[in-house]
Amino acid sequence: MTQTSSFLNRHAALVFSLKTFATAMLAFSIALLLDMPRPYWAMASVYITSNQLTGATHSKAVYRILGTLIGAAGTIILVPNLVNAPELLSLGIALWVGICLYLSLIDGTPRSYLFMLAGYTVALLGFPIVSMPQATFDIVVSRVQEITLGIICASVVAMLVLPRSVASAVTAQADAWLAGARRLGVNVLVGRGSDQERDKERIRLAAAASDIDQLGRHLGYEAASSSNIAQGLRRLRQHMLSLLPLLGSIEDRKLALDSNEEVSARMAEISQRTARWLEAGGRDGQEADALRAALDEVRPMLDAAADWIDITVAGLVVRLRNLVDIMQDCQLLREAIAADRSPDSLRLAFMPDTLTFAVPHRDHGHALLSAASVALSVLACCGFSIATGWPDGVIAPLFAAVVGSILAGVDDPLPTFRSFYGLFLIVIAIHGIYLFGVLPRVTTLEMLIAALAPAFLLFGWMAARPKTARVGYMLAVYISVQLALTETYSADFSSYANSSVALMLGVSLTGVICGIVRLLGASWVAGRLLRSNWTTLAAVAERKSDQDRFAIASLMQHRLALLAARITVVPAEARSDAANLRQLRTALNILDVRQAGLGLSRRASAAIEAFLARLAPICRIHTAGPLPDGLVGQLDDTIASTLQESPSEARDQVLMGLAGVRSGLFPESPAYQPQQIENRTIAA
Repeated sequence: MTQTSSFLNRHAALVFSLKTFATAMLAFSIALLLDMPRPYWAMASVYITSNQLTGATHSKAVYRILGTLIGAAGTIILVPNLVNAPELLSLGIALWVGICLYLSLIDGTPRSYLFMLAGYTVALLGFPIVSMPQATFDIVVSRVQEITLGIICASVVAMLVLPRSVASAVTAQADAWLAGARRLGVNVLVGRGSDQERDKERIRLAAAASDIDQLGRHLGYEAASSSNIAQGLRRLRQHMLSLLPLLGSIEDRKLALDSNEEVSARMAEISQRTARWLEAGGRDGQEADALRAALDEVRPMLDAAADWIDITVAGLVVRLRNLVDIMQDCQLLREAIAADRSPDSLRLAFMPDTLTFAVPHRDHGHALLSAASVALSVLACCGFSIATGWPDGVIAPLFAAVVGSILAGVDDPLPTFRSFYGLFLIVIAIHGIYLFGVLPRVTTLEMLIAALAPAFLLFGWMAARPKTARVGYMLAVYISVQLALTETYSADFSSYANSSVALMLGVSLTGVICGIVRLLGASWVAGRLLRSNWTTLAAVAERKSDQDRFAIASLMQHRLALLAARITVVPAEARSDAANLRQLRTALNILDVRQAGLGLSRRASAAIEAFLARLAPICRIHTAGPLPDGLVGQLDDTIASTLQESPSEARDQVLMGLAGVRSGLFPESPAYQPQQIENRTIAA
């Protein structure tokens, strides 16, 4: 790494702040030169669009342009046609904001910004022009031009001036994630750390993986990234999806062997050897081959008299081998990404048929409730403005739409809004200082840039730091808009006071209404996430869901990432089950059982399907606590029936899958005992 790149990485926040402020001033200057009526929108759009990573800036630029155009079209449709019926116009804008916000919340990808922007753009454009509807088209066109200018400036500067690649950022995050997964693997294999510490690390890794998924979606907008890098990263992400449930399965099987000292000691030796290989980075190919050979030697044969220990050891051996294969594949993929080689040229031990993209969790009920609370807030602010006949009152629903949309994803709105009241008081104070103390003394563009620099450089620096990103972003955007900088200075204290009161009214009323409508809070959201995993498991058992194992793994691990932000409100037992991905592991084992079970007899297949048919409705209504005792008995009968099959690799795979279902759903149940199965004829 060169000294220059090292400096840029250490001071990335400062570099971003300087670059963004320079871009904002460039956009503002061009807007003045082109005699645009509201050049401050070009400046604000730079701060709205800019990101430290080039690809993320470009994707946001595309979504902002499309969202602005859709919102502009909505404004042209609604305002002129309903301006003489303010109640209907208010209802129309509130519904538009709510519907677009709902689509944004259920999308769950960076594309969601398009829908959110399309929603509150109608409020931004529509409310200020209700007093002059005849100029709607001209004002909307001007606003689109100003916003587009800011977006273009942000995109061009991001590409040409000190660009930072999304591919390099995703790769660095993936390296850090794999290092964390190796540490977790070592801890699991040697029994290091407490159960709670390992659960906490699994939750952290799930949240970090979700961040990688979100960031990786910007790769397609970065011209510098080759298709080999993008494809290699997707392959790598598929392997990563397998690691957390795999480590959970290994931990369960090691725990089950603790009751047999001889077997436990024998497996501890190979486990420690695997752990040493992981600690060394998993790069030694010869040691990986030696580990596979050693694992093949200790794998027991499963005959009709096989007991729970035999099945457990076989399952542990297979999963340890899978761990070696996946970790070695990850190293090969990482080297291919660094060399910009196609992953198709690699000889991978674990090669999925398709490149499955991340599947996000979508909670339609929660999204509908959040969107409805914002729509009601906009409507309430409109009603207050209409009832009082307050001309500046239209600013209240405008900010209700914007702030409500930005904070729609929080579980407990009232405390969050309460913390932002102080922020908006700061916005009002800075606005007043500039409006009446600084701007009257500014006579040239150069003086204006110098006057704005201290505040906006600070805001940009804050926006680039994770802990202060939201505060810095909102300060930069809202003060840009509130200052309303144009070619000439004009200030009116009455207008300033009225707009400030309307701003606080809009934010306060939105916080109260959202807090009332979404009163249930984080525990309710966490409960819905936990129930969703049981519902997905039921759908897999019934063959009613997408049977792509990577899609299911992505979906359930995304739910774990969402739970990470709410983990304090999750009961201890449910937290442990979620962290160990028990429902996901059970679903994957069911898929394995069904695939391998194609080679079994009709009698064994019927026993498996009968068990799954009973399991599905129980999972669909299950919320917490142990499953019915009779279910584990039927599962044991199914295992015994499968043991009667002729020895084959397919039969062994089914047995290990059923054992995985047992350890996932019934971790506290007594060990399986061999049973005698009567030979009965099963009707076709």
